[in-house]
This record gives sequence, C-alpha cells and structure tokens, in this order.
Amino acid sequence: MEMRVKIWGCRGSIAMPVATHLRYGGNTTCIEVEAGGETFILDGGTGIRNLGLEMVKHQELEHCHILLTHTHWDHINGFPFFTPAYIPGRKFSIMAGHLKDAGGIEKVFNAQMEQPVFPVPMGAMQSNLEFTDFRAGEDLDISKSSKVKVTTAALNHPNDATGYRFDYGGKSMCLITDTEHIPGKPDENILKLIEGADLVIYDSTYTEEEFTTKIGWGHSTWEEGMKLCKMAGVKRLGIFHHDPEHDDDFMDKIAEEAALAWDGAFVIQEKMEFNVE
Repeated sequence: MEMRVKIWGCRGSIAMPVATHLRYGGNTTCIEVEAGGETFILDGGTGIRNLGLEMVKHQELEHCHILLTHTHWDHINGFPFFTPAYIPGRKFSIMAGHLKDAGGIEKVFNAQMEQPVFPVPMGAMQSNLEFTDFRAGEDLDISKSSKVKVTTAALNHPNDATGYRFDYGGKSMCLITDTEHIPGKPDENILKLIEGADLVIYDSTYTEEEFTTKIGWGHSTWEEGMKLCKMAGVKRLGIFHHDPEHDDDFMDKIAEEAALAWDGAFVIQEKMEFNVE
C-alpha cells in the first residue's frame, strides 16, 4: 500500500547542467509517482529523458499516464528525447487541464516536434500515444484499479496551469507548480486540493525578497508554501522548481532557513526517492 515518489527533475525555467548546480539538480520538472502498481509521470521537462532510459529496462511496464501541469517549454522539452515513446507496444496517455479551449494538448506536442524547430516528427514515435484534455478542477478517473484517486485544481500562472493530488492507501501527495500567490490572500484552490496531505511539492522559485520584483512571472516562495501547508494541515513541504540562478550553496541556505522555520519543510533534490508517509 505504499506510494513511491522519485524526482527526475526539479529545476525551473531552464536546465542547468553545470557543476555549481549538481547537488540539487539541473534537469527541469519531471516526477514519477508509483501507487497501486500503477505509474504516473508528472511533466516532461528534461528530467524525463533519464526516466525514459530507466523505463526501457523494465519491459513489464506497458502503459502509464503523463500528466502535465502546463506546457511552458521547461515542462515539456524533454519529451522528444523520451525513449519509451519510440518503442512499439508501449502506451502513454498524455493529459493536460489547461488547453481544452485552446487547441488541445496533442497540437502543442506536435508543434514542438515540427520542422524547423525539431527534426524528428512526433509521428516517428511508434508507441501508442493517447492525448486527452480536461478542465483543471476535475477529478480524473484514470486508475485501472480505481484504487488511486487523482484530483486536480487550477493554478495562477501565465497561460494557466494545473495542480495534482494523488490519494492511495490512506496516503496523499500533491504537486503544486507553477503558481503565483497574491500576498495576504491564500489561494483557496490550493488549500482545498492540499487539505490534510502527507506531502506537498510546491513551487518555491523565489525568495520573499526576490518575489517583490517578479510579480506577474507566475511563481511563488517557500514561505508562502509553508503558510498554505500549515493552514491545510499538511505534514511535509517539498521545496521545488529551483530558480536557475540558485546554485547549490544558495539552496543550502534555503534548506537551513526552511528547516529552522518548520521541521516539516525540506528542499527537493534531483534523484530523491522516497515513500510518502
């Protein structure tokens, strides 16, 4: 009855393959969730490439869902390098909650692999790719066994975004990225989604000091994430979507400050793997 989470990418905005960012990770957003014998992939940033290389070693996994928070480039630009998508017999159900009235998710995925942007068209992928659009805020009936409950919420981000919650075996985890808070006004959509969760992975791109000059950019702070988690009775906060300017030394300071502020807060690092407890 365990829910397992593995971090394949936690950097925001652009990948940072440099020595100063290795401990916390340079790959952009991709999280793997395993629950009830099912696999769910959250976002297709550059981290999905390494996930794909691991997945090809396990032939028994023939189908999984790829759930997208949104389609800004840092959250989808790893998909053309996702090896399992080129393998016949594999199936991927790709879903998004922000494009139902804007042409749909399949159109966006096709566009990023069209010439002259990318030389290999999506048609070269020999797996079974299934695209589905929904509206953020809907519950998703996608678990084969119906044992994994997937809930969504609309987030405050340019071009819109979707937050996700997974409930299984009495445990729950949420991914809340990318989102911008309004100072002094807790986001009710987020509070409802994360209520009582065991783990919330939250967009903490900026410090409070940086946030004042980034209004309208669509991101939040770990301090706001902590406030929301405490209001909603959340057990643990995972600080996520690290700004590309924040190197390992900077992230160490954030980890120190967050741990002092609340013992439930920690900084997400690439390659982290843990059970939700």
